[in-house]
Amino acid sequence: MRMACLLFVILAALSAPALAVDIDGHIEPGEWEGARHITDFRQTQPLSGKPGSVHTEAWILATPKGLAVAFRCDQPADVPRTRQRVQRDFEDQVDRVNLMVDFDGDGRTGYDFVVSSTGGINDAVITNQNTFNKDWDGNWKHAVSEDAAGWTVEILIPWYIAPMHADHDGKRTLRVYLDRVVGSTGERDSWPVASFTRPRFLSEFSPVEVQQYSQSLLAVTPYMSGLYDNVRGRSRLQEGADLLWKPNGQFQLTAALNPDFGQVESDDLVVNFSATETYVSDKRPFFTENQGIFDFSLLDDNSQLVYTRRVGGPSDDGHGAADIDAAVKLNGSVGTTSYGVMAADEAGEAGRFFGAARITHDFGDQSLGMLLTRVDRPWLDRQATVLGIDHHWRLTPQWTIATNLIGSDILQSGTHSRDSGATVVADYEMGNGWRQQWLGMHFGDQLQVNDFGYLERNNFNYGHWEVRKRYTDLPADSAYSSHDFQFRIDALDNDHGLRLRRQLRIGDRSDLRNGATDQVQLNINSAGWDDLLTRGHGALYLPPWVDLVYERISPRHGDWAFKLNAEVVSGGLGGNHQVGYNVKFLPTYFINDAFSVYAGPYYEHMPDWLVWQHDNLIGRFNEHSLELDAGFNWNIDSRQELRLKLQAIGLDARVRGGYRVGANGRAVATDDPVDDFSVRNLGLQIRYRYELAPLSYLYVVYGRGGYTQDSFSHSTTDVFGNSFGLRDDEQLLVKVSYRFDI
Repeated sequence: MRMACLLFVILAALSAPALAVDIDGHIEPGEWEGARHITDFRQTQPLSGKPGSVHTEAWILATPKGLAVAFRCDQPADVPRTRQRVQRDFEDQVDRVNLMVDFDGDGRTGYDFVVSSTGGINDAVITNQNTFNKDWDGNWKHAVSEDAAGWTVEILIPWYIAPMHADHDGKRTLRVYLDRVVGSTGERDSWPVASFTRPRFLSEFSPVEVQQYSQSLLAVTPYMSGLYDNVRGRSRLQEGADLLWKPNGQFQLTAALNPDFGQVESDDLVVNFSATETYVSDKRPFFTENQGIFDFSLLDDNSQLVYTRRVGGPSDDGHGAADIDAAVKLNGSVGTTSYGVMAADEAGEAGRFFGAARITHDFGDQSLGMLLTRVDRPWLDRQATVLGIDHHWRLTPQWTIATNLIGSDILQSGTHSRDSGATVVADYEMGNGWRQQWLGMHFGDQLQVNDFGYLERNNFNYGHWEVRKRYTDLPADSAYSSHDFQFRIDALDNDHGLRLRRQLRIGDRSDLRNGATDQVQLNINSAGWDDLLTRGHGALYLPPWVDLVYERISPRHGDWAFKLNAEVVSGGLGGNHQVGYNVKFLPTYFINDAFSVYAGPYYEHMPDWLVWQHDNLIGRFNEHSLELDAGFNWNIDSRQELRLKLQAIGLDARVRGGYRVGANGRAVATDDPVDDFSVRNLGLQIRYRYELAPLSYLYVVYGRGGYTQDSFSHSTTDVFGNSFGLRDDEQLLVKVSYRFDI
């Protein structure tokens, strides 16, 4: 009988499934059996390809619950450890690891999962090969442990984290990138040898074949918020819910009912007197959840065809931000074809309707996509339709070519307006650190994409040629570990042949061995025309001007870290005869690893500042501004944080004269009245956040701010000091959201 029982136990043990990975930060014997073991980590910052100076190894294993990855990071006693606690989506230079995954393996969309040695996390979506958007927050597991010899990280990424193409014969080929960053030096060691500083990054991830698994998810996140307006003496209660349904990897539905799109994140203050709009990122969960399918960059700074801050933005009737009744988004795939559809409907007579449809297909070394957007604006009797087609081609291991074509059709009060645009960019990796880029753009003067998208300006033709050279074999006693030099020449005209600019750019980005970075850039600009300043009332001719910018970012050493920005710039009607400057210094003091305080000034002087008044009248001003950026961050524990953010601006502009744009485009002095003016701006936010569960939060937020422009001048310090008395808004917000995974 005893022998039978013993035999039963042995057979049961032999037939039992392998030990499941336990995400506890400890690599147990046998736990990662069958995993792919990675030991060949090489330096990619600096991008030398040499073996890492400290040993790192990793394991990759597909499990029914998700993609599991473990890192073991050796850290000898002579390599300082960074023990700083960090907030979610941190950018601090600390010891950390990165897991990046392209679940479809087609080089279009990747996901970055970052874990610091103290357990802080960051996650982001990667598009356009090397563009990171950390506004997205995913639900994934991680754990960290530390010992005398180093530290260990375990990560589990659920299969429902992202849409995926269907598998083939029960197998899936992912593309994976792993790296480890040494916080004290900034050294980045990765597998494979790929770098986001190069034009081709996602496509360089290493293929990893895994067993096909599928997970479903139904998540409901109800919320309730209460807002008290202390200036107007009124309060508002609001409730709603977000819904996320993923029955499998090939389909996802996201919906928001009576969504609360009020921001618990505070945007940076900006004083903008230019003719172009300031771009602001979006952290609202509905718009960040698997938004990568809708990414359609126009390859011009932040330009894109879907700019989600338009939805729920300032109402067309001028009565503040628009309320949204409902929004829905679905995306998925059929074979190697991916698709997405999004719609949002605002409330009221002035409510707009936003719609977008996206489709992409992968052909191996090429991919082709289309995006169609439609915005109905009844208050303005306007309908805007935009169509874009984009193509990405990895021609050879050295050549990468990206192109897009766009067209807009605007129906305004019964009249159609149509135009088009196109972009092409070619990158060539020459080897030995050399690379070149050619870029050309055309945007017609009637092209309009800003009903839903973002384009800083239309009506231009642009081209540049750029060559770069990277140096990594620097002497061991050099303070620098790498230099990346840049040389660019460009030409910018409007679509009617008017020369706006010719520019020579020379720059260098350098990494220091102490983890700091230096960047310097010189732009030498020819004489040209400014066709935006007067808002359509004539182009102004301006003489040549130069711009020299320097930046240093130094990570924490001891109790201090700092950022320094300085710029010397000429311009205005005087060209190079008058020079302005600005300086920003932002030090951070660490009281301990969990609590840091920062405060720094920004000072600007522009002796020849041009500001549009009306029609073709411009004012020429001697401008001084003083700004303060201050606050603290207290990471109370792994679930709680308290943050204070204070920004104040005081700007003083004293008139030097008024000018009209003459028939020949030259500035002509005029006696038309132009007044001195001053600007005060204030933004204060105190925010407490408690994580109730993954992606479930309690927020308590106090905010105060204001903006005033006076038609007279004060001393800059007086204007700055008076900004602290502004109180256009003063609000207390309490918001609770809780995610239920069903």
